[in-house]
Amino acid sequence: MGIRPILSTLLRHKITAALLILQIALTCAIVCNAVFLIHQRLQRMDIPSGIAEHDLLQIQLAYIGDRPDAYAQAQTDLATLRQIAGVQAVALANQLPLSGYAMSNSGIKLRPHQQHESLQVASYYGQNLLSTLGVRLVSGRDFQSEELLDLKAVMPALHSSDLKHLPHNVIVSQAVAAHLWPGQDALGKTIYVGNDIPLQVIGVSAPLARPDALQLGAQYSIVYPIRLTSTEGGSYVIRTAAGDRERVLASALAALKQLDPDRIVLQQRTYDELRQRFFESDRAMAGVLLGVILSMLVITALGIAGLVSFWVAQRRHIIGVRRALGATRRDILQYFQTENFLLATIGVALGMALAYGMNLFLMQHYELPRLPSIYLPAGAIALWSIGQLAVLGPALRAAAVPPVVATRGS
Repeated sequence: MGIRPILSTLLRHKITAALLILQIALTCAIVCNAVFLIHQRLQRMDIPSGIAEHDLLQIQLAYIGDRPDAYAQAQTDLATLRQIAGVQAVALANQLPLSGYAMSNSGIKLRPHQQHESLQVASYYGQNLLSTLGVRLVSGRDFQSEELLDLKAVMPALHSSDLKHLPHNVIVSQAVAAHLWPGQDALGKTIYVGNDIPLQVIGVSAPLARPDALQLGAQYSIVYPIRLTSTEGGSYVIRTAAGDRERVLASALAALKQLDPDRIVLQQRTYDELRQRFFESDRAMAGVLLGVILSMLVITALGIAGLVSFWVAQRRHIIGVRRALGATRRDILQYFQTENFLLATIGVALGMALAYGMNLFLMQHYELPRLPSIYLPAGAIALWSIGQLAVLGPALRAAAVPPVVATRGS
Protein backbone atom coordinates (compact mmCIF):
# COMPACT_ATOMS: atom_id res chain seq x y z
CA MET A 1 0.00 0.00 0.00
CA GLY A 2 1.34 3.46 -0.91
CA ILE A 3 2.30 5.94 1.79
CA ARG A 4 1.39 9.07 -0.17
CA PRO A 5 -2.42 8.65 0.09
CA ILE A 6 -2.06 8.21 3.83
CA LEU A 7 0.11 11.30 4.17
CA SER A 8 -2.31 13.26 2.03
CA THR A 9 -5.18 12.28 4.31
CA LEU A 10 -3.21 13.19 7.44
CA LEU A 11 -2.33 16.60 6.01
CA ARG A 12 -6.03 17.34 5.79
CA HIS A 13 -6.25 16.69 9.54
CA LYS A 14 -3.10 18.53 10.66
CA ILE A 15 -4.23 19.67 14.09
CA THR A 16 -5.71 16.31 15.12
CA ALA A 17 -2.67 14.41 13.88
CA ALA A 18 -0.30 16.89 15.57
CA LEU A 19 -2.09 16.52 18.91
CA LEU A 20 -1.82 12.73 18.72
CA ILE A 21 1.86 12.97 17.79
CA LEU A 22 2.46 15.29 20.75
CA GLN A 23 0.68 12.89 23.09
CA ILE A 24 2.79 9.97 21.88
CA ALA A 25 5.98 12.06 22.21
CA LEU A 26 5.19 13.09 25.79
CA THR A 27 4.27 9.53 26.71
CA CYS A 28 7.50 8.21 25.21
CA ALA A 29 9.62 10.77 27.08
CA ILE A 30 7.87 10.27 30.41
CA VAL A 31 7.74 6.47 30.18
CA CYS A 32 11.44 6.14 29.25
CA ASN A 33 12.57 8.30 32.17
CA ALA A 34 10.04 6.82 34.60
CA VAL A 35 11.15 3.26 33.81
CA PHE A 36 14.76 4.36 34.28
CA LEU A 37 13.92 5.95 37.65
CA ILE A 38 12.12 2.78 38.76
CA HIS A 39 15.18 0.76 37.78
CA GLN A 40 17.36 3.13 39.83
CA ARG A 41 15.09 2.69 42.84
CA LEU A 42 15.10 -1.08 42.53
CA GLN A 43 18.89 -1.07 42.25
CA ARG A 44 19.11 1.06 45.39
CA MET A 45 16.76 -1.30 47.24
CA ASP A 46 18.97 -4.21 46.21
CA ILE A 47 22.09 -2.77 47.86
CA PRO A 48 23.73 -5.50 49.97
CA SER A 49 24.19 -4.45 53.56
CA GLY A 50 27.15 -6.78 54.08
CA ILE A 51 25.77 -8.19 57.31
CA ALA A 52 23.77 -11.26 58.39
CA GLU A 53 20.44 -9.49 57.95
CA HIS A 54 18.08 -12.37 58.76
CA ASP A 55 19.85 -13.21 62.03
CA LEU A 56 19.94 -9.78 63.67
CA LEU A 57 17.84 -7.86 66.17
CA GLN A 58 18.12 -4.21 67.21
CA ILE A 59 17.18 -2.75 70.58
CA GLN A 60 17.76 0.96 71.07
CA LEU A 61 17.26 2.56 74.48
CA ALA A 62 16.73 6.21 75.26
CA TYR A 63 19.76 8.00 76.67
CA ILE A 64 19.09 10.60 79.36
CA GLY A 65 22.19 12.52 80.41
CA ASP A 66 25.53 11.27 81.73
CA ARG A 67 25.40 8.64 84.42
CA PRO A 68 28.43 7.62 86.48
CA ASP A 69 27.46 3.97 86.15
CA ALA A 70 26.77 4.14 82.39
CA TYR A 71 29.72 1.93 81.44
CA ALA A 72 28.94 -0.65 84.13
CA GLN A 73 25.28 -0.63 83.11
CA ALA A 74 26.19 -1.24 79.46
CA GLN A 75 28.50 -4.12 80.38
CA THR A 76 25.82 -5.64 82.59
CA ASP A 77 23.32 -5.36 79.75
CA LEU A 78 25.69 -7.09 77.35
CA ALA A 79 26.45 -9.89 79.81
CA THR A 80 22.74 -10.41 80.49
CA LEU A 81 21.82 -10.51 76.82
CA ARG A 82 24.55 -13.07 76.09
CA GLN A 83 22.99 -15.45 78.64
CA ILE A 84 19.63 -15.58 76.84
CA ALA A 85 19.02 -18.93 75.18
CA GLY A 86 19.54 -18.74 71.45
CA VAL A 87 21.75 -15.63 71.49
CA GLN A 88 24.89 -16.20 69.45
CA ALA A 89 26.57 -12.80 69.84
CA VAL A 90 25.83 -9.31 71.18
CA ALA A 91 27.36 -5.92 70.44
CA LEU A 92 26.71 -2.30 71.34
CA ALA A 93 27.00 -0.48 68.00
CA ASN A 94 27.02 3.24 67.27
CA GLN A 95 24.97 2.75 64.08
CA LEU A 96 23.84 0.09 61.61
CA PRO A 97 23.86 -0.22 57.83
CA LEU A 98 20.70 1.17 56.19
CA SER A 99 19.45 2.50 59.53
CA GLY A 100 18.85 6.01 58.19
CA TYR A 101 20.83 9.14 58.92
CA ALA A 102 24.57 8.56 59.37
CA MET A 103 25.39 9.82 62.85
CA SER A 104 29.13 9.17 62.52
CA ASN A 105 31.17 10.07 59.45
CA SER A 106 34.86 10.55 58.81
CA GLY A 107 36.83 12.44 56.23
CA ILE A 108 39.80 10.41 55.00
CA LYS A 109 43.10 11.85 53.81
CA LEU A 110 45.99 9.95 52.26
CA ARG A 111 48.64 12.42 53.42
CA PRO A 112 49.05 14.58 56.53
CA HIS A 113 48.24 18.26 56.04
CA GLN A 114 46.29 17.39 52.90
CA GLN A 115 44.10 20.35 52.01
CA HIS A 116 41.05 18.42 50.80
CA GLU A 117 39.70 15.08 51.99
CA SER A 118 40.07 12.13 49.65
CA LEU A 119 36.83 10.48 50.73
CA GLN A 120 33.89 10.79 53.10
CA VAL A 121 32.98 7.51 54.80
CA ALA A 122 30.58 6.18 57.42
CA SER A 123 32.25 5.29 60.71
CA TYR A 124 31.31 2.16 62.64
CA TYR A 125 32.54 1.11 66.06
CA GLY A 126 31.59 -1.14 68.92
CA GLN A 127 33.05 -4.08 70.79
CA ASN A 128 32.65 -7.42 69.02
CA LEU A 129 30.92 -5.54 66.21
CA LEU A 130 32.08 -7.33 63.05
CA SER A 131 31.53 -10.85 64.34
CA THR A 132 28.08 -9.97 65.69
CA LEU A 133 27.00 -8.34 62.44
CA GLY A 134 28.47 -11.21 60.43
CA VAL A 135 30.75 -8.95 58.40
CA ARG A 136 33.25 -11.01 56.43
CA LEU A 137 36.88 -9.96 56.17
CA VAL A 138 38.31 -10.54 52.70
CA SER A 139 41.85 -9.85 53.90
CA GLY A 140 43.67 -8.96 57.08
CA ARG A 141 42.33 -9.47 60.60
CA ASP A 142 39.83 -8.23 63.13
CA PHE A 143 40.77 -6.06 66.10
CA GLN A 144 42.34 -7.69 69.14
CA SER A 145 40.93 -6.98 72.59
CA GLU A 146 43.97 -4.91 73.65
CA GLU A 147 43.49 -2.63 70.63
CA LEU A 148 39.99 -1.55 71.67
CA LEU A 149 39.69 1.88 73.26
CA ASP A 150 36.83 3.34 75.26
CA LEU A 151 34.89 6.07 73.47
CA LYS A 152 34.89 8.08 76.69
CA ALA A 153 38.70 8.24 76.55
CA VAL A 154 38.92 8.77 72.80
CA MET A 155 36.69 11.86 72.62
CA PRO A 156 38.92 14.17 74.76
CA ALA A 157 42.04 12.92 72.99
CA LEU A 158 40.64 13.96 69.60
CA HIS A 159 41.17 17.59 70.58
CA SER A 160 44.72 17.12 71.80
CA SER A 161 47.97 15.64 70.53
CA ASP A 162 47.68 12.64 72.85
CA LEU A 163 47.94 9.76 70.37
CA LYS A 164 48.12 7.23 73.21
CA HIS A 165 44.36 7.35 73.73
CA LEU A 166 43.55 7.37 70.03
CA PRO A 167 43.12 4.33 67.78
CA HIS A 168 46.04 3.30 65.60
CA ASN A 169 44.36 0.71 63.38
CA VAL A 170 41.32 0.66 61.15
CA ILE A 171 39.36 -1.74 58.97
CA VAL A 172 38.11 -0.42 55.63
CA SER A 173 35.47 -1.78 53.28
CA GLN A 174 36.34 -3.09 49.84
CA ALA A 175 34.77 -0.02 48.25
CA VAL A 176 37.03 2.31 50.24
CA ALA A 177 40.13 0.25 49.47
CA ALA A 178 39.32 0.16 45.76
CA HIS A 179 38.72 3.91 45.68
CA LEU A 180 41.82 4.94 47.60
CA TRP A 181 44.27 2.37 46.28
CA PRO A 182 42.97 0.98 42.97
CA GLY A 183 44.74 -2.21 41.95
CA GLN A 184 46.82 -2.26 45.16
CA ASP A 185 46.75 -4.17 48.43
CA ALA A 186 45.24 -1.91 51.09
CA LEU A 187 46.77 -3.82 54.03
CA GLY A 188 49.50 -1.81 55.72
CA LYS A 189 48.46 1.44 54.07
CA THR A 190 47.99 4.53 56.24
CA ILE A 191 45.08 6.94 56.20
CA TYR A 192 44.62 10.15 58.16
CA VAL A 193 41.41 11.29 59.83
CA GLY A 194 40.42 14.30 61.88
CA ASN A 195 43.43 16.32 63.01
CA ASP A 196 45.81 14.19 60.87
CA ILE A 197 45.45 11.12 63.11
CA PRO A 198 47.33 8.25 61.39
CA LEU A 199 45.54 4.89 61.12
CA GLN A 200 47.02 1.73 59.63
CA VAL A 201 44.73 -0.53 57.63
CA ILE A 202 44.80 -3.99 59.22
CA GLY A 203 41.75 -5.45 57.48
CA VAL A 204 39.51 -5.12 54.46
CA SER A 205 35.88 -6.12 54.87
CA ALA A 206 33.39 -7.32 52.32
CA PRO A 207 30.89 -4.67 51.17
CA LEU A 208 29.50 -2.82 54.19
CA ALA A 209 26.68 -0.36 53.46
CA ARG A 210 26.47 3.09 54.96
CA PRO A 211 23.60 3.94 57.31
CA ASP A 212 22.28 6.44 54.74
CA ALA A 213 23.23 4.30 51.69
CA LEU A 214 23.86 7.25 49.40
CA GLN A 215 23.60 6.40 45.73
CA LEU A 216 27.24 7.36 45.26
CA GLY A 217 29.53 5.70 47.77
CA ALA A 218 26.80 3.55 49.30
CA GLN A 219 29.46 1.18 50.69
CA TYR A 220 32.14 3.65 51.75
CA SER A 221 32.61 2.53 55.36
CA ILE A 222 35.36 2.07 57.92
CA VAL A 223 35.42 0.41 61.36
CA TYR A 224 37.33 1.84 64.34
CA PRO A 225 38.66 -0.19 67.32
CA ILE A 226 36.43 1.72 69.73
CA ARG A 227 33.89 0.40 72.21
CA LEU A 228 30.91 2.37 73.46
CA THR A 229 30.87 3.16 77.14
CA SER A 230 27.15 3.87 77.32
CA THR A 231 23.99 3.47 75.26
CA GLU A 232 24.21 7.08 74.04
CA GLY A 233 23.42 7.07 70.33
CA GLY A 234 23.95 3.32 70.17
CA SER A 235 21.95 0.14 69.82
CA TYR A 236 22.22 -3.34 71.20
CA VAL A 237 22.62 -5.70 68.27
CA ILE A 238 21.78 -9.34 68.93
CA ARG A 239 22.60 -12.20 66.59
CA THR A 240 20.50 -15.33 66.73
CA ALA A 241 19.04 -17.97 64.43
CA ALA A 242 16.42 -16.56 62.08
CA GLY A 243 13.71 -18.81 63.54
CA ASP A 244 14.43 -17.65 67.10
CA ARG A 245 14.27 -13.91 66.52
CA GLU A 246 10.80 -13.21 67.93
CA ARG A 247 11.39 -15.27 71.05
CA VAL A 248 14.86 -13.83 71.65
CA LEU A 249 13.62 -10.26 71.14
CA ALA A 250 10.87 -10.73 73.73
CA SER A 251 13.32 -12.30 76.19
CA ALA A 252 15.90 -9.56 75.63
CA LEU A 253 13.37 -6.80 76.26
CA ALA A 254 12.17 -8.50 79.42
CA ALA A 255 15.75 -8.92 80.66
CA LEU A 256 16.64 -5.27 80.02
CA LYS A 257 13.46 -4.07 81.72
CA GLN A 258 14.24 -6.24 84.72
CA LEU A 259 17.68 -4.63 85.02
CA ASP A 260 16.20 -1.14 84.88
CA PRO A 261 12.40 -0.76 84.63
CA ASP A 262 12.66 3.00 84.06
CA ARG A 263 14.51 2.81 80.76
CA ILE A 264 12.66 3.74 77.59
CA VAL A 265 12.92 1.50 74.52
CA LEU A 266 13.08 3.53 71.31
CA GLN A 267 13.48 0.66 68.84
CA GLN A 268 12.78 -3.05 69.08
CA ARG A 269 12.85 -4.80 65.70
CA THR A 270 14.46 -7.34 63.47
CA TYR A 271 16.94 -6.12 60.92
CA ASP A 272 14.55 -7.17 58.16
CA GLU A 273 12.05 -4.64 59.57
CA LEU A 274 14.78 -2.02 59.71
CA ARG A 275 15.67 -2.57 56.06
CA GLN A 276 12.03 -2.56 54.98
CA ARG A 277 11.43 0.76 56.71
CA PHE A 278 14.57 2.29 55.20
CA PHE A 279 13.34 1.61 51.68
CA GLU A 280 9.70 2.60 52.26
CA SER A 281 10.09 5.83 50.29
CA ASP A 282 11.80 4.01 47.43
CA ARG A 283 8.98 1.49 47.19
CA ALA A 284 6.42 4.28 47.32
CA MET A 285 8.23 6.23 44.60
CA ALA A 286 8.49 3.14 42.39
CA GLY A 287 4.76 2.54 42.88
CA VAL A 288 3.89 6.13 41.97
CA LEU A 289 6.08 6.01 38.87
CA LEU A 290 4.56 2.68 37.84
CA GLY A 291 1.13 4.24 38.19
CA VAL A 292 2.22 7.18 36.04
CA ILE A 293 3.54 4.83 33.36
CA LEU A 294 0.36 2.76 33.25
CA SER A 295 -1.81 5.87 33.22
CA MET A 296 0.15 7.45 30.38
CA LEU A 297 0.03 4.27 28.32
CA VAL A 298 -3.70 3.77 28.90
CA ILE A 299 -4.46 7.41 28.06
CA THR A 300 -2.36 7.20 24.90
CA ALA A 301 -4.01 3.94 23.84
CA LEU A 302 -7.47 5.41 24.43
CA GLY A 303 -6.48 8.53 22.52
CA ILE A 304 -5.34 6.49 19.54
CA ALA A 305 -8.43 4.26 19.63
CA GLY A 306 -10.76 7.26 19.97
CA LEU A 307 -9.15 9.19 17.13
CA VAL A 308 -9.17 6.22 14.78
CA SER A 309 -12.80 5.48 15.68
CA PHE A 310 -13.66 9.09 14.82
CA TRP A 311 -11.81 8.86 11.51
CA VAL A 312 -13.51 5.55 10.67
CA ALA A 313 -16.93 7.15 11.26
CA GLN A 314 -15.94 10.11 9.10
CA ARG A 315 -14.57 7.97 6.27
CA ARG A 316 -17.25 5.30 6.28
CA HIS A 317 -18.53 6.30 2.80
CA ILE A 318 -14.97 6.46 1.41
CA ILE A 319 -14.21 3.03 2.88
CA GLY A 320 -17.35 1.67 1.19
CA VAL A 321 -16.21 3.14 -2.15
CA ARG A 322 -12.82 1.50 -1.78
CA ARG A 323 -14.46 -1.79 -0.94
CA ALA A 324 -16.70 -1.45 -4.04
CA LEU A 325 -13.59 -0.79 -6.16
CA GLY A 326 -12.02 -4.06 -5.00
CA ALA A 327 -10.23 -3.25 -1.74
CA THR A 328 -10.23 -6.23 0.62
CA ARG A 329 -10.77 -6.16 4.34
CA ARG A 330 -7.06 -6.78 4.72
CA ASP A 331 -6.34 -3.64 2.67
CA ILE A 332 -8.56 -1.49 4.88
CA LEU A 333 -7.05 -2.96 8.05
CA GLN A 334 -3.54 -2.40 6.74
CA TYR A 335 -4.39 1.19 5.79
CA PHE A 336 -5.35 2.23 9.32
CA GLN A 337 -2.48 0.30 10.91
CA THR A 338 0.01 1.95 8.55
CA GLU A 339 -1.50 5.36 9.24
CA ASN A 340 -1.17 4.83 12.97
CA PHE A 341 2.36 3.47 12.57
CA LEU A 342 3.42 6.65 10.76
CA LEU A 343 1.94 8.87 13.48
CA ALA A 344 3.52 6.74 16.20
CA THR A 345 6.91 6.82 14.47
CA ILE A 346 6.92 10.61 14.29
CA GLY A 347 5.77 10.82 17.90
CA VAL A 348 8.37 8.33 19.07
CA ALA A 349 11.16 10.19 17.26
CA LEU A 350 10.15 13.44 18.97
CA GLY A 351 9.70 11.56 22.24
CA MET A 352 13.25 10.20 22.16
CA ALA A 353 14.65 13.71 21.79
CA LEU A 354 12.37 14.92 24.57
CA ALA A 355 13.35 11.98 26.79
CA TYR A 356 17.01 12.83 26.34
CA GLY A 357 16.38 16.48 27.19
CA MET A 358 14.34 15.50 30.25
CA ASN A 359 17.15 13.26 31.42
CA LEU A 360 19.69 16.09 31.06
CA PHE A 361 17.45 18.24 33.28
CA LEU A 362 17.26 15.48 35.91
CA MET A 363 21.04 15.00 35.74
CA GLN A 364 21.70 18.67 36.36
CA HIS A 365 19.16 19.24 39.13
CA TYR A 366 18.81 15.84 40.84
CA GLU A 367 22.23 14.19 40.26
CA LEU A 368 20.77 11.25 38.37
CA PRO A 369 22.97 9.25 35.99
CA ARG A 370 22.63 9.47 32.23
CA LEU A 371 19.71 7.62 30.68
CA PRO A 372 21.09 4.43 29.04
CA SER A 373 20.40 4.36 25.31
CA ILE A 374 18.64 0.97 25.58
CA TYR A 375 15.61 2.66 27.19
CA LEU A 376 14.87 4.69 24.05
CA PRO A 377 14.34 1.82 21.57
CA ALA A 378 12.58 -0.17 24.29
CA GLY A 379 10.16 2.72 24.81
CA ALA A 380 9.67 3.04 21.06
CA ILE A 381 8.82 -0.63 20.68
CA ALA A 382 6.38 -0.43 23.58
CA LEU A 383 4.54 2.55 22.09
CA TRP A 384 4.47 1.03 18.60
CA SER A 385 3.00 -2.16 20.05
CA ILE A 386 0.41 -0.32 22.16
CA GLY A 387 -0.50 1.86 19.21
CA GLN A 388 -1.06 -1.10 16.91
CA LEU A 389 -3.17 -2.86 19.54
CA ALA A 390 -5.19 0.30 20.21
CA VAL A 391 -5.94 0.80 16.51
CA LEU A 392 -6.85 -2.83 15.92
CA GLY A 393 -10.47 -2.58 17.14
CA PRO A 394 -11.44 0.51 15.10
CA ALA A 395 -9.52 -0.82 12.09
CA LEU A 396 -11.42 -4.11 12.23
CA ARG A 397 -14.69 -2.16 12.32
CA ALA A 398 -13.52 -0.20 9.28
CA ALA A 399 -12.62 -3.41 7.48
CA ALA A 400 -16.14 -4.71 8.15
CA VAL A 401 -17.77 -1.80 6.28
CA PRO A 402 -19.67 -3.43 3.34
CA PRO A 403 -19.28 -2.18 -0.27
CA VAL A 404 -22.98 -1.34 -0.37
CA VAL A 405 -22.24 1.74 1.73
CA ALA A 406 -20.78 3.30 -1.43
CA THR A 407 -24.29 3.41 -2.99
CA ARG A 408 -25.69 5.46 -0.12
CA GLY A 409 -25.48 9.18 0.20
CA SER A 410 -22.44 10.66 1.91
